[in-house]
Amino acid sequence: QVQLVESGGGLVQAGGSLRLSCAASGRTFSRYAMGWFRQAPGKEREFVSTIAWSGGSTGYADSVKGRFTISRDNAKNTVYLQMNNLKPEDTAVYYCAAGQHPSSSYNSYDYWGQGTQVTVSS
Repeated sequence: QVQLVESGGGLVQAGGSLRLSCAASGRTFSRYAMGWFRQAPGKEREFVSTIAWSGGSTGYADSVKGRFTISRDNAKNTVYLQMNNLKPEDTAVYYCAAGQHPSSSYNSYDYWGQGTQVTVSS
């Protein structure tokens, strides 16, 4: 019932920045908590960041804290992930997700986007 489409990924040199976007449609986007997860080759999907439906509460994985910022614009049905000071270990497919509550657990999310590739070269 909720469709999510990520964009903004690409190739960037270490130390550079990217901003990912996740556009939602099909339901009341503003009522959902949103999350970002990533998955690198040979690794499990891991939590990156989450934000409450109001935007007033956010959370980050320790590995990205201080470098990444999550935000949302409910009027535009869009959530963003600003990624600064990127490192090669940030290379992964990044997925946007929607759920009932902000959470670091992928089991808490009901809808997922198709993912967007982020590659950081050294």
